Amino acid sequence: MTQWTGELSLDLEDRKGKTVAKNVYFQGAFKVMRPIYHDDTGKVCYYLLNPGGGYLDGDRYRMNITADAGAKVTLTTQSATKVYKTPKGHAYQETEIVLKNGSYLEFLPDPLIAYENAHYRQRNTVRMETGAVFLYTDILTPGWSPSGKKFTYHTVQLINEIYVEGELVVFDHIKLSPEKQNILGLGFMEGYSHIGSMIVVGGQTDSELLNVLYESIRSQGADVKFGLSQLIIPGFSIRILANSTQVIERIIAACHRLIHERWYGTTPNSLRKY
Repeated sequence: MTQWTGELSLDLEDRKGKTVAKNVYFQGAFKVMRPIYHDDTGKVCYYLLNPGGGYLDGDRYRMNITADAGAKVTLTTQSATKVYKTPKGHAYQETEIVLKNGSYLEFLPDPLIAYENAHYRQRNTVRMETGAVFLYTDILTPGWSPSGKKFTYHTVQLINEIYVEGELVVFDHIKLSPEKQNILGLGFMEGYSHIGSMIVVGGQTDSELLNVLYESIRSQGADVKFGLSQLIIPGFSIRILANSTQVIERIIAACHRLIHERWYGTTPNSLRKY
């Protein structure tokens, strides 16, 4: 019997300008919906879903994605990832992504919601060849609790590792433990309740793009704190602190649109699910 509550494997390739799956496998409480093509660019979109409705104590999930040369894919979730109380252990998810030269993958999950007494750990490992493009976003939201407090989860730990040609180029680690940390203090949430991130690795990154992104975020007029950092390779990361999911989603969507317009001359398609 497998140790995984849910597993998913998806291998993608380019066939005459259209990205298709050459292998799809899933079992347990993890599924992928049929492929969707929002336009005539050949890029495919897959919606990932958890039929169980949320992550519980001891749940383990694993996902493996491979994009061959020329493949272009959007991965997103059908709804928010909800992590409920885990009194005995923790819920865990790991994702491994392999991107060949010339491939493009954007992973745009809905927010992660950690409810009262939740322990959650997540690790994303991305292995890229030079010439591939990777775009990733996440939003962490505190779930409702009977007491009305915002930070009632035990621990949320998110790790992103990105390798290019076998060399580690990005190590991004968020660990929030409200019971052990001054969660609203400097270096943590700094008075805010929600945190969002965007990580982009792509050879077309330049200082002009970073300036445009910075001004776009600053012009949103929302009560946020944010930072934009250039990576040691062509790419960047953005971190956003805010008091609502919608504010972070709006900022990330604006950045996502700017990247597509400047790099590909296109406007991203809506991933609306409701």
